Amino acid sequence: MPFLATTPVEKMTGPYQRRWWALLVLCLSLLIVVMANTSLIVAAPDMTTDLGLSSSDLQWVIDGYTVPYAALMLVLGSIGDKYSRRGALIVGLLVFAGGSVMGSLVDETALVITARAIMGVGAAVVMPATLSLLVAMFPRRERAQAITAWTATSGLAIAVGPLVAGWLLEDHAWDSTFLINVPIAVAAVVGALALVPPSRAEAMGRIDYVGGLLSIVSVGSLVYATIEGPHFGWGTGPITAAVAAGVGLSAFVAWELRHPHPMLDVRKFARRPFSGSMLAVLFFFFGTFGSIYYATQYLQFVLGYDALETGVRLLPLAGAVFAGAAVTGRLTPKLGMKPLVVAGMAIGSAGVFLLTRIESGSGYTDFLPSLLMLGFAIGLSVSPATDTIMGSFPESELGVGGGANDTALELGGSLGIAVLGSLLGTAYRDKLSDLVGGHLPAAALDTAKDSVGGGIAVAEQIATNPAGGPQQAQALIDAVHEAFAHSVAQTSLIGGIIMAAGTMIVLAVLPGRRAASGTARTQQPADTERTKEPVDAR
Repeated sequence: MPFLATTPVEKMTGPYQRRWWALLVLCLSLLIVVMANTSLIVAAPDMTTDLGLSSSDLQWVIDGYTVPYAALMLVLGSIGDKYSRRGALIVGLLVFAGGSVMGSLVDETALVITARAIMGVGAAVVMPATLSLLVAMFPRRERAQAITAWTATSGLAIAVGPLVAGWLLEDHAWDSTFLINVPIAVAAVVGALALVPPSRAEAMGRIDYVGGLLSIVSVGSLVYATIEGPHFGWGTGPITAAVAAGVGLSAFVAWELRHPHPMLDVRKFARRPFSGSMLAVLFFFFGTFGSIYYATQYLQFVLGYDALETGVRLLPLAGAVFAGAAVTGRLTPKLGMKPLVVAGMAIGSAGVFLLTRIESGSGYTDFLPSLLMLGFAIGLSVSPATDTIMGSFPESELGVGGGANDTALELGGSLGIAVLGSLLGTAYRDKLSDLVGGHLPAAALDTAKDSVGGGIAVAEQIATNPAGGPQQAQALIDAVHEAFAHSVAQTSLIGGIIMAAGTMIVLAVLPGRRAASGTARTQQPADTERTKEPVDAR
């Protein structure tokens, strides 16, 4: 057997023999793309200190990755379909590695944000390519199992990212969290050449670049407004972006409805399995990413765990993801996707609601049940939803399908961090003002209200100030902890309500198993090219 995989999937007479090894390469590629976001959460305190980041700077160091990542996936997935899915994966990994190298070498805020944006462009190529290659390689009877492994990897990355970053930060500076991506990306490139077969859409026509441009404007503007508005106020920039998102979306829908070969056939949203699954992915990651975002801050700033200790304490979430994946792999063929998706969303909602019990003095064990429930819910519900989304696209549009699924995932996560993060900050500021508003100078109070980290920094200054002292510093730290615990509980209430509402919407939209089977039969002619399964040649 040759070292390089050279036979295109389209020319194989049976399923690709090394497909499960190829899946490992796809999962490794996915792992570093997701880790790039979660690892930065625990590296943020060191970056803030070293670079002198303001809260706005830190927000854009994190979200400089998110905007191009979310905005470009649909277009770059379509380009991968047209020319080469494996080629897209390799190019994306190289761009991602290049941005990582840049991020490890620069020491200016603007350049770090630029490096993160380059990594986001690479991730926007890699993410849809992994899904489109997976669906192209695996026959229908194995596809759900392969997608379950893909989903479990994304859940694993949520926990492994902070763990790896914490381990590196024990002996190295924050730039090491960028550099660790490079050898992994190189290994994935070598693995892609050796194990992942070439694949592209044979019957694909010209790419709808106008629709692609409109999708970039719509999604990019929406993500920008979502990030900037809740955190820093609805000034001219966020309002303009929100208007651009609305106009761009309307123009995108109108264009796609009239185009003979649209980039994304928006009529798919009239099909309940597709639209319900897209909503499930969006709502689920809204609550999950938002909750993990502030739970991680609590572990670090209130409970005092360092980066490595925080990463270790997120590992139960990864174990729960695999448990949920094992359950969904057994039950989905018997029960259908709707019960598993809705059950997972309900469990995730309950996990968020449990965080409303957080109060001053709460410890890690108060967070553990929620982490376990959120992890189990990821494993249980995301895989069947993703399988349904990908099953809605013909072979010529697998990259677009992957881009649509991943856009819903990234948009949900961005909304969760932005909206719940904004609510968290507002509740924290209000509570801290009530507790210490009359006891601190205005400048010190403003710094303490900016973030929980700022409050602790002010307390440290008070401890060394002759006019203050350790007793006053401890009083402020107690107030900061109480205010942040209060804000976690209040934000979790809102997040839980939004997730519960999303669960009810998905329950109403997704059809039952019999109705879904009928819909699938009526769509069979359009999907014949992709769903026709070759004889297994093993």
